[in-house]
Amino acid sequence: MAISRSPANGPSWREQQHPQYATDRAVLDELMVQAQERPLSDWVLAEVARLRIRYHGFPGAWDLQRDLDQILEQWGMSEEELFAQTRQIHARGQVYDRSFSTRDDWA
Repeated sequence: MAISRSPANGPSWREQQHPQYATDRAVLDELMVQAQERPLSDWVLAEVARLRIRYHGFPGAWDLQRDLDQILEQWGMSEEELFAQTRQIHARGQVYDRSFSTRDDWA
């Protein structure tokens, strides 16, 4: 049984606004362009994985979640495959530059 990612789950369903939505929307718009390039950069893979984790189970930001699904479909990749690749990327070393990594972006 598939879990619906839409507000149609019942009358008490309320879509929440994520505090990082505006920033994440801008990043995802850039990712959608770069996701078409081959080979995929480590940064693109890591960012898609980061956003998948951030919005997993989040009751809102349906457009972001849909776009992340579309990127994986375009790549022919499952979420598990994405996470396996990004674990390897992170094990090799720093993916993000210093200016990004000093930001507190865990909200």
